[in-house]
Amino acid sequence: MPSGGCHCGAVRYSVEGEMHHNAVCHCQDCRRSAGALMVPWAAFDKNALTIEKGQPATYQSSEHGERHFCGSCGTGLFYFNEAMLPGIVDIQAVTLDDAEACPPQAHIQIADALSWERTLADLPQFDRFPGG
Repeated sequence: MPSGGCHCGAVRYSVEGEMHHNAVCHCQDCRRSAGALMVPWAAFDKNALTIEKGQPATYQSSEHGERHFCGSCGTGLFYFNEAMLPGIVDIQAVTLDDAEACPPQAHIQIADALSWERTLADLPQFDRFPGG
């Protein structure tokens, strides 16, 4: 059973059952809420999610979208949107304890991607912070 949590450990969760899909989202809404270039989301049945510790804070990010996050450290955790994704919880996949076990299967909302994303693979790469 996959489990995960926020950065500070105040919120812990587990999820049962099969993952429906994992898609990396490039939309502006996800970028702004996560403070990140893109966000990988692992979709599960919403009834399969159990909050094991703590209680996430919630934010109504759009008419139908609700984001759940740790109120202490701010880590984004879950997204619910019954109008678009009925019966589904999207879990920010990198909050899973074993994020390697749920690799992304697609990119979505590419129409919103920043133009310079296409050139990221061309930049120099370092195993650790350069010069450190």
